[in-house]
Order: sequence, then C-alpha cells, then structure tokens
Amino acid sequence: MLMILTSLVGMFLAVPGMVPLDILILGNLGIALVAASGAVVNHLIDRKIDMMMKRTHNRPLAQGRVAPIQATVFAISIGVLGMAILLFLVNPLSAWLTLASFVGYAFIYTGYLKHATPQNIVIGGLSGAMPPLLGWAAVTGTIDGDALVLVLIIFAWTPPHFWALAIHRKDEYAKSGVPMLPVTHGEHVTKVHIIIYTLMLVVVSVIPYLSGMSGLLYLLTALALGAGFIAWSGTLMFKPKPSTAMDTFRYSIVYLAVLFVALVVDHYLV
Repeated sequence: MLMILTSLVGMFLAVPGMVPLDILILGNLGIALVAASGAVVNHLIDRKIDMMMKRTHNRPLAQGRVAPIQATVFAISIGVLGMAILLFLVNPLSAWLTLASFVGYAFIYTGYLKHATPQNIVIGGLSGAMPPLLGWAAVTGTIDGDALVLVLIIFAWTPPHFWALAIHRKDEYAKSGVPMLPVTHGEHVTKVHIIIYTLMLVVVSVIPYLSGMSGLLYLLTALALGAGFIAWSGTLMFKPKPSTAMDTFRYSIVYLAVLFVALVVDHYLV
C-alpha cells in the first residue's frame, strides 16, 4: 500500500492538473500486479527462511497452504497481466521500468544480494524506490529529474527503515543465516549507519523545495518529519528500550506516507 501511495504521488506531481482517469486506474493496477508478482517470487525463494522467522512464519508458502507450483503459476499470471496492461494500455516506458524494478527486487535482491552482503538493503533498495518514477512515467511517458528526486528520497529512506526492523529481529536473521547488518557487524554499527542515513534522508528530502518542485508547506513538513526521525534514531542509539527499534520502524512508515502526501497537498493547494 505504501508503494502504491508513492506511485500515485508520482502521477499527481507529473501534471499540473488532474491525472487522466484511465492512466490513474490502469497505471496503478499494472504496477501493483507486477509488484505483487515480485512479492510472490520473494515468498517462493525465501519459503524455507520464512519458516524460521516470527515475522514471516505464517506466510502461505512457509506453512504449506499454497504449493510452490501454484505460487509460480500465480506469479506468472499476475505479472504477465500487469505487464500487458502497462505495455498496451498505458505506455511502453512505464512497462519496461516496472519490469526492471521487478527483476531487481525478485531476483537480484531476493535471489542474490539478500544472502551475499550486509549492504543488501542499500544496493537492493533501488528497486523498491522506483514506484514514484513508475507512476510519473505512466502519465508522461518520460523520465524527469523531479521523479528521480522522489526515487532518491525513498532510496535514502530504505536503509534506516529496514535496519530498525533488522535490529528488532536480529536473532531471527542470525538463525536464518541472512547476513543483515546487525548480525554481521553488531547493533552499535547498525545504529550508527541508521543515524547517518537518516541525516542524509533529511538533506535529500529538502531537494523538492530547493528545486522548485514544492513550496513552503512541504518544506516545513519535511523538516518536522525529519526532526522526528532524527529523534527516534538518536533514541535508538543512546537510550534504547526493548520496543525502540520497532517504534522507529513504525515511525519510518508514517514518515514516508506523510511526506509524500505533503508533496501532493503542496502541489495542488498551495
């Protein structure tokens, strides 16, 4: 849902007025179907690991409620349908960019990077940062600098967002053998990385204002949200409680959702 929200924002920011209704519906439907196909592939590849982790142990494949062959057919079906919608009813650029994002997440990240390096979420985060560009391309058929700024925001947001969760689930990741940063380098190093990336995120989040894409309302919202994220990162580093890592993770979700809604409100109402 958060991914589709950022895709919607990319669409709205791409035009001065209203997004054409057919593109609004079909574009997001196509993007959602291909993204869902990627999620199914993720469940397929990680089904044995998922059984070892509390967060994922109840997934259908991990529990055996769905057979791998059924999941494979489902992934292919919705992936092909989503690509067909984008290719024939939206525009080819949005289709190929969405396919690239699918390959990046489902195969490069899940199939290789996740198990190869503790920087997995940094490198693989690019595919997860693509939705606003996909939405923008669906409307305009172009790749614009402002759309790339939106991608950069999510790219900078992903590491502190996911590493907070990884700290909370460190023991489970260690048991599963996935080399997440808290497992390979410890919690202190991970918390330092979270603070660094959070500061980078706050700087990057100001770019829409500096570039003229957004106005003062967005700037004030971004700075207020950024201050909150820095505060949570600092608390996680210096005064953590058992729930702090998960609270930071939850705040990061609220942060991105409100930040992108502020972009749209500023775009249309200010």
